[in-house]
Amino acid sequence: MGTKTGLWRGRDYRLQLAGAVISVLGSSAAPVATAFAILDAGGSGTAVGLVSASGVVPAVLFFLIGGVVADRLPRHLVIVAANLVSAVAQASFALVVFTHSARVWELMLFAALNGLAIAFRMPATEGLLMRSVDPEQASKAFALFRTGLNGAQVAGAALGGLLVSAFGPGSVLALDAATFLIAGGLSTRMRAEGRLRKRAGLVAELREGWREFAGRRWLWSVVAQFAVVNALGVGAFAVLGPLAADRHLDGARDWGFVLSCDAAGMILGGLLMVRLRPRRLLASGVPAAMLLALPTAAFAADASLPVLCAAALIAGIGVEIFSVNWMTTLRQEIPHDKFSRIAAFEALGSFGLAPAGAATAGPAADRLGLERTLWCATGAIVAASVLVLSLPDVRKLRRAPAAGGDPRR
Repeated sequence: MGTKTGLWRGRDYRLQLAGAVISVLGSSAAPVATAFAILDAGGSGTAVGLVSASGVVPAVLFFLIGGVVADRLPRHLVIVAANLVSAVAQASFALVVFTHSARVWELMLFAALNGLAIAFRMPATEGLLMRSVDPEQASKAFALFRTGLNGAQVAGAALGGLLVSAFGPGSVLALDAATFLIAGGLSTRMRAEGRLRKRAGLVAELREGWREFAGRRWLWSVVAQFAVVNALGVGAFAVLGPLAADRHLDGARDWGFVLSCDAAGMILGGLLMVRLRPRRLLASGVPAAMLLALPTAAFAADASLPVLCAAALIAGIGVEIFSVNWMTTLRQEIPHDKFSRIAAFEALGSFGLAPAGAATAGPAADRLGLERTLWCATGAIVAASVLVLSLPDVRKLRRAPAAGGDPRR
């Protein structure tokens, strides 16, 4: 396995990267189409919010079950099934848009089906990716993988706007359904893992996954950090950022510049991590995550547009430095047959509070004032990061030395 090219250039890795990039292109275009499909049908902003929430709730509720399933069954087949569900959901969404019969409850149902598919696809994808890369090449493989996804996300969002304007939202939703079918087809060509473990009861397997998660202080402490960072990042940056841009800058145009710089930073960060191999994975990753506080601080300080764009660019770089180091740590430390359950607990902990952060950001700004709320969010992100960095388990975790094989294989 320790060949010169490394497993990260292997067939499974290439298939997974291609499938992920294709599906992200469609998934990044779809939100633009979804919003305008609802508005074109006479829906309100409330309807857009209901449909969006309908996609989030099933994902959160079923993440843990999705992790159990992905640790039981061949993960590439779990991904195929999830992509088929997403393809049916998006194709049905496109059909009601084409026939001008879209009703909010139907769109909520389609969004819920897609969210349910995410709950199973995400743990299976992460577990399969971990198995597809050689430990010695993991950082480079993860950096290239994330760079591809970030590039697809930027291109997909831009393409979505253009295609909705030219052909209407139904065409973009149909295209999204097609990308899921293509990604699913690529997954069928991956090497079969076989059944990874003997079946046990659902509760027993969840308990086993929880013991693995809770028994590693570095793991749950970083997840707790990101519960704070993601809640405030979504709330303060995604909700209050446009408000601050509208009050102090040139509105949507300047907000678009800030978002573009954030995306460019993530691409640059991924390219940077292709070359870098820090020895202390979390001691270098956690401070990089702290850079997410820069854009909220810049908005709170009423900074100029160039300063805001620079802050967003640096924050994007920090996101990727952390993300690649984090994925490398998980690849190194977590037993493969338990990884999908760990990924599910991680996702639930890291993103479970994000909807609450988005929902409370506006009322907090109304009560405390926009600038004060942004400063509070900045302080909380920094405090959570410093607290986690103070833990010896986090500071001392090192990259494993190069070896000829992986003892968990």
